[in-house]
Amino acid sequence: MGIFSDSFTSIWTRILDNKGKVTSTGGFLLGILLTLTFKDLYPDLEASYLRRLRQLRGKNIPYPPPGHPDFVHLEDHTKDKSHVIADKDDSRRTRDLDGGKIAVGIEGLIGNTPLIKLKFLSDATGCEILAKAELLNGAGNSPKDRVALSMIKLAEEEGLLVPDRGDTIYEGTVGSTGISLAAVCRARGYKAYICMPNDQAAEKSDLLLKLGATVERVKPASIVDQEQFVNLARRRAQEHTDDPDRPGRGFFADQFENTANYMAHQNTTGPEIYAQTNGRVDAFVAGAGTGGTISGVALALKPLMPDMQVILADPQGSGLYNKIKYGVMFSSTEAEGTRRRHQVDSIVEGIGINRVTQNFSAGMELIDDAVKVTDEQAMKMARWLVEKEGLFVGASSAVNCVAAAVTARSMGKGERVVTVLCDSGTRHLSKFWKEAGNIGDADVEYTLDDILGAQT
Repeated sequence: MGIFSDSFTSIWTRILDNKGKVTSTGGFLLGILLTLTFKDLYPDLEASYLRRLRQLRGKNIPYPPPGHPDFVHLEDHTKDKSHVIADKDDSRRTRDLDGGKIAVGIEGLIGNTPLIKLKFLSDATGCEILAKAELLNGAGNSPKDRVALSMIKLAEEEGLLVPDRGDTIYEGTVGSTGISLAAVCRARGYKAYICMPNDQAAEKSDLLLKLGATVERVKPASIVDQEQFVNLARRRAQEHTDDPDRPGRGFFADQFENTANYMAHQNTTGPEIYAQTNGRVDAFVAGAGTGGTISGVALALKPLMPDMQVILADPQGSGLYNKIKYGVMFSSTEAEGTRRRHQVDSIVEGIGINRVTQNFSAGMELIDDAVKVTDEQAMKMARWLVEKEGLFVGASSAVNCVAAAVTARSMGKGERVVTVLCDSGTRHLSKFWKEAGNIGDADVEYTLDDILGAQT
């Protein structure tokens, strides 16, 4: 006991001088002690974070229906001189002297995206086809902006992430989530480390590097392989946390299983669609990669509109179509002797998967049907959207629009179908759009029948 007391006294005299002030050596020693203490406490913080997610999982927010006094209508208040702020999160908005809204940082540019009518696609189907323009989110220009912000804020609330401490957020992604994380990380005082397959469009990794992220590209592999990009990101985060010589810690965002993903859409995307449509949607159509968008929107809207159909848009090679239609996860590319190099044998990036994630399972029972979309259909639709609508979108957006058109035709004239424009075609130039070709290179003008009848 005496030896311990002498050692403790010796350490304490190194930390404080005879006037009770912290010495330079003391500051260094305190830093080491605090770091080691934080590393020891981290498992408890992580357990608390997971408990919080389980508590929040599946809860619905009771949004008032049309006609209720509290029902929210989206209106243009840019000329309103009053100082009433409609945004509940005042930290993301401020107001200028004339009463207009000013977004605060890139976080103020996330959410509240417009819902637009696709005029030519609506005319061709006889239905009103509306698209949630998620490519206009202002951080990473995709719906993953909502997800990135949601995952980070919840981790901060649980003490897993602290700004400007040296923490790094690790993620396995095919592109969009990584881009959103890289932007939001910089704005909130973190670094981003992204693991991604090396067969994705090169412009995605180029953009990540420009945003200051570290990018590790690896060979495509099955989720059971420890070198698969998601598993690698998890391991890199743990290596960071375990290393006492590295500042801060590593946080594995885990977009596929982190249910803060679908809750972002349940709490924001779904309610926005409800308000923008005045509570009238006959069908919602979306693809699934992590499953967060389709599950979150379904959980938000189905309780309010039980007759609304939720339709999965699935690219070729993905197993989710069969899971919804027949209850069995199976793709023809998974059959013995036919397994292809890619997990999902498609040039479409961002949606399609051959396993059920936590985010997809959260809303899977609310999905009514599924539409399989071929690569050829997606490419023709992408070209058609440029030619007719002037919209230059990526592969997943094209898949969504094909499935929305199929759904509209099956429902009959006069129905309202809502889908999602996920991202711009600019991050799909070297792969999807390389195959789709230049619009001016061919004199062929597709009809919708040509697109929907296209087969591989």
